[in-house]
Amino acid sequence: MKKEYLIYKLSDEVKTSCKIDNDLFGKFGVKRGLRNEDGSGVLVGLTNIGNVVGYERDDEGKLQPTQGKLYYRGYSLEDLVEPLLKEKRFGFEEIAYLLLSGNLPDKEELQAFKELLNENMPLDHRTIVHIIDLEGSNIMNILARCVLEMYTFDPNPDDISRDNLMRQAIELIAKFPTIIAYAYNIYRHSEMGRSLHIRHPKENASIAENFLYMIKHDDYTELDARVLDLLLIIQSEHGGGNNSTFTVRVTSSTCTDTYSSIAAGIGSLKGPLHGGANIKVVKMFHHLKDQISDWKNIDEIDTYLNRMLNKEAYDKSGLIYGIGHAVYTMSDPRAVELKKLAGELAKEKGREDEYEFLKLIEQEGIKCVSAKRKTRKPICANLDFYSGFIYEMIGLPDEIYTPIFAMARIVGWMAHRIEELNFEGRRIIRPAYKNVLDSKAYIPIDER
Repeated sequence: MKKEYLIYKLSDEVKTSCKIDNDLFGKFGVKRGLRNEDGSGVLVGLTNIGNVVGYERDDEGKLQPTQGKLYYRGYSLEDLVEPLLKEKRFGFEEIAYLLLSGNLPDKEELQAFKELLNENMPLDHRTIVHIIDLEGSNIMNILARCVLEMYTFDPNPDDISRDNLMRQAIELIAKFPTIIAYAYNIYRHSEMGRSLHIRHPKENASIAENFLYMIKHDDYTELDARVLDLLLIIQSEHGGGNNSTFTVRVTSSTCTDTYSSIAAGIGSLKGPLHGGANIKVVKMFHHLKDQISDWKNIDEIDTYLNRMLNKEAYDKSGLIYGIGHAVYTMSDPRAVELKKLAGELAKEKGREDEYEFLKLIEQEGIKCVSAKRKTRKPICANLDFYSGFIYEMIGLPDEIYTPIFAMARIVGWMAHRIEELNFEGRRIIRPAYKNVLDSKAYIPIDER
């Protein structure tokens, strides 16, 4: 039998072996996607870190939509972000300190924390060589492989004591921006024939500033850096139930090493249904700019969006990317904050017409999706709707949109890993799957 045919035959047999009657999920009370029938998440754990609020339960236990709220260690995202915007200062490091420790730092603690992160940003020369060897690969994959390689450089990689976990957290938070920046510069050199730049992180600069410096040298504005800083803040944590954080908690519950657990989280975030969604929004937006002749014509916009929902236009997926969220209903607080800064950035970049068009896409997209689904549940734009447009205005390439998400989310991942390994009575996470296939009698190989 030819090998090519065998692969085809094995693949074809999967059509039967993977088939499960949909009615059985209801019969056995299976919560597909760990979601309840009302759309809420199945409660599988407790946390002190983040809280995602998109609805409330009434006296009858039914879900009622509410304005979205996101809390970091009990503080609302708005309360954390507004002082930073008002004072025009960088805050990602401050939020990282809060998420890791549970407390807001004072000035002395924050300064020492910043210095500690800055000291840990440079990479071991062996890691740099490893990144060069991986040229041309997907940057999320390079990031995961570099994280796994860090295990070999760690003097105590398997130590899950609290002190060692915190040391590893600080090193990972500090090194993610450098790994991503170097990986992109090498990709840019090998795939586009551009000059190769390996810039060392600057002292006394924020992570946002250093990342832009390593990617773009001095070709960025103060507003670019502040907006990126905000993006890092609002992507740093989103509760224990999001797919990548849950992946980190599941793997951490086995007491595996930090690097294996974080690499698993990176693999989860890479997926287009999770961290990769912002790229889809940007590509969709470019398509809409080309296809819709009058960016202010509501009827023309609605007509095309409905064609997309009917799988007649664009990628024929039936989706308007960036619209809707698993938890948020009336609003996504992250999108609310980004929308405001996107407008400020669009004004600086002379792209206000595109910003106004994007706002109309959001407005009409929500209306069209709601009508198509015939649901009373409010639908809102999510984080991805504006994040990709912001990255583009800053001048960042789409190859690093998802890696930047990981650069922010490593804070939340490590906070949840530390919590998973430090509460009393922890147990390995082990849900159940019910086998619905009947038993079979063994057939000797000569009789098959």
